[in-house]
Amino acid sequence: MSDQNDKISPEAPYEDMPVGNPDLPEGWLEVVSMDMEAKGIARKPDGKVVFIDGALPTELVTVNVHRKKNNWEAGTLMHLNRESSQRVTPGCPHAGLHEGACGGCKMQHMHVAAQVAVKQRVLEDNLWHLGKVKPETVMRPIEGPTWGYRYRARLSVRYVIKKGKVLVGFHERKSRYIADMETCKVLPPHVDAMLLPMRALIASMDARETCPQIEVACGDHVTALVLRHLEPLSEADKQRLREFAAAHHIQWWLQPKGPDTVHRMEEGGVQLSYALPDFGITMPFKPTDFTQVNPHINRVLVTKALRLLDAKKHERVIDWFCGLGNFTLPIATMAREVLGIEGSDALVQRSHENYAANNATRSEADKLAPTEFVGRNLFNMTPALLMADGNADKWLVDPPREGAFALSKALADIHQIRIGAKQTGVATQEQPDLLPPLPEGQESWKFPQRIVYVSCNPATLARDAGLLVHQAGYRCVLAGVVNMFPHTAHVESMAVFERIDD
Repeated sequence: MSDQNDKISPEAPYEDMPVGNPDLPEGWLEVVSMDMEAKGIARKPDGKVVFIDGALPTELVTVNVHRKKNNWEAGTLMHLNRESSQRVTPGCPHAGLHEGACGGCKMQHMHVAAQVAVKQRVLEDNLWHLGKVKPETVMRPIEGPTWGYRYRARLSVRYVIKKGKVLVGFHERKSRYIADMETCKVLPPHVDAMLLPMRALIASMDARETCPQIEVACGDHVTALVLRHLEPLSEADKQRLREFAAAHHIQWWLQPKGPDTVHRMEEGGVQLSYALPDFGITMPFKPTDFTQVNPHINRVLVTKALRLLDAKKHERVIDWFCGLGNFTLPIATMAREVLGIEGSDALVQRSHENYAANNATRSEADKLAPTEFVGRNLFNMTPALLMADGNADKWLVDPPREGAFALSKALADIHQIRIGAKQTGVATQEQPDLLPPLPEGQESWKFPQRIVYVSCNPATLARDAGLLVHQAGYRCVLAGVVNMFPHTAHVESMAVFERIDD
């Protein structure tokens, strides 16, 4: 855990699995688990771990192996000799292992309740095998709609000259080619219904060969489509876009170059936003801003996380990786003071704007707590920077897939230095090379008493949990999964850490 970039071998969490049954027929394997990529996991009689695309736990399978390493192999389901009771027919015709299958959903062949159970097991396995952490309580999974939930999507576009048609959709499994999709059941129905009209639209345009992408962003009241175009659009193409927008009740945004060039094609109209009704908060956003893919689950997630955080009116709270303020603004309805810290300057500006807009609509008795937003590279966190942000009673941490290693490490370093100081009897104030001087006016620095950590990667959560529990003086009181992305292998999770009395 000393290096943020340490590589963990794929078979590491499965080393204690029982070896395969030597009495099975030659080449048969019994699948006993699933990994983070929704691959079935089996073990040969010689102990080698095998990862199998398309296989489910309890199944007896034979495998077409396409990759071999010293300790593990990877392959694809070839023959199904015993079927799992949890195997179902995919709800989408483009899901599966067949040629040209879409790579967007990897678990549609598994009953959704079993998907959630597997994701919970993946989280627990990672916490234990990678972090040596067992939560005191396993949280009941947070679930929601299993179809039509994906309000954010990046659709690839390609005019295939040989086929004489345009493809719009996700990439094929393990391929750079775009799947020939006519429907997508995880997209909202109104977006799903636009897939074929989008093909026809692009095919009719002068710029059909230079429009590689359409990004979808659905708000509560309007849907935005961001068209990436590599050459200026003709007036005729813009008119085609206007007619499509009127027919399908969407708004077009154009992206001629990088993300900073995204702009509305036509001014006016409804602003993109989503609501957090439990807190009386409305979050405006731009279609390229990071927002959660599943707004139904996001509303429940925010409410659950803040119930676990339990911020009080006398407490100061820091929201790390705060983004648009998805957690920050709701926290500001509960706490005395809030600090939101984010790596993107654009999102910091958007957070300021969202805070001001929400505060302006609230009564004097219901104003949000004083809240500051700061831009900082949180992957370069140090004890000095951490202490400079002052004391906070509680933390909310919601990092990207890379996790919050530097933040957790800085907290652990401070804890270890203080332990060393106690053991040697030397006050930390007399060790300037170890801990920096406190900011002016601050008498002491205190550890947050509770940390709620929301994660989109159980491996980095497990790594950071190991630091917090074994080196920073915390215990993991709760952990569980949030099924933000049904039918996919993505796992959203949440863990709560409480400070052990010094």
